[in-house]
Amino acid sequence: MDLLFVADPLESFKINKDSTLAMMRVAQADGHQLWFCQSRNVLWRDDFVVADCQSLVIKPSSTAWFELGAIEARPLNTFHGVLMRTDPPFDIEYLNTTWLLSAAVRQGAKVLNTPMAIRDHSEKISITEFPELIPPTLVTRELSAIEVFHREHQDIVIKPLDGMGGMGIFRVGPGGLNLASIVETLGENGARTLMVQRFLPEIAQGDKRVLLIGGEVVPFALARIPQGNEIRGNLAAGGKGVAMPLTDAERKVAERLAPILNARGLFLVGLDLIGGYVTEINVTSPTCFVEITEQSGFDVPQFWLKSLEKVLA
Repeated sequence: MDLLFVADPLESFKINKDSTLAMMRVAQADGHQLWFCQSRNVLWRDDFVVADCQSLVIKPSSTAWFELGAIEARPLNTFHGVLMRTDPPFDIEYLNTTWLLSAAVRQGAKVLNTPMAIRDHSEKISITEFPELIPPTLVTRELSAIEVFHREHQDIVIKPLDGMGGMGIFRVGPGGLNLASIVETLGENGARTLMVQRFLPEIAQGDKRVLLIGGEVVPFALARIPQGNEIRGNLAAGGKGVAMPLTDAERKVAERLAPILNARGLFLVGLDLIGGYVTEINVTSPTCFVEITEQSGFDVPQFWLKSLEKVLA
C-alpha cells in the first residue's frame, strides 16, 4: 500500500521514542511504500486536494535515518491511506488542514483519524460527554466560577484547552495562593477558556496513557509518573514512563469507550487516566508506542499496522 504520513518535519523526530517513526518503520518492513509531507504541503489545486509529497525510506542509521525522494504532486485519493500525525497546537492552521482533508475524503481519500472526528473531539472538552467517568470538572472563562469551584474542592488543577505535554498546568491548593493571578495569566484576562478539575492525588501512581486502536484496547498502559515535586506526569515535563498491565477498572473504561470512538472515525486514541478517571481523550497524534513495546514486550506498532491493514483493505 501507498501510505502518506502528514507529520511534523522529520528532523524534529525523537528517533529513540517517536511513535510516528515506529509506525513508519513497521509499515516499511511489511512492504508498504511510505510517503511524507507536512500539513503546509496539503493544498487544493486543479479541483483536487493534492499533497506536494516525497517518497520516504527509513534507514537503520541513527543519524542519517531517512531518505526522501523528489517532490511529487499527488491527489490524496491516490493513496491507500493518509495518516494525520501533525502534533498540536490545534490552531487555525491545523483546522484549515482538517477542512482540506475533509474535501479529500469527499473525493475518496481514506484519512485516519478522520478530519471530521478530529474537529469534533476537543482533546479536553470531549471528556464531558462521559461525566460519570471524569473527575469534578469545570470549563469556563470566568474567574468567579473558578473561585466557587475552588472553594468547593479546595485542591484543583487549572489548564488551557490547547496545551500539550503538560504545558501550562497549575495546581492551586486549599490556600488559593495566586489563584486569581494564574487564571488571569492562563486565561488572558477572560479571553481564553480554561479547564479546571479537582486535583487527583492518584497522580503519584501515574497519569496513565491507554491506547485504543481500531476499536481494540492495548492491554498495557504507560504510567507517566511525576518526579520530585512536580505534579505533571507528562514525559515532556520530566515524568518517568513505566509500562504496566491495565487494571480491571482501567480496562473496563477503555473497553467501553473504544468502540464508541472508533465508530466515529477515531482509529487511534490515547486515553489519559488518573486513578481510573478519564482526564483527556487524545486524538491528534497519540504517542507512547515505543515505551510500551520496549517495556512490556507487546508490539504496539505491529498491532497498529494489522488494524490499519484491515481498515484499508
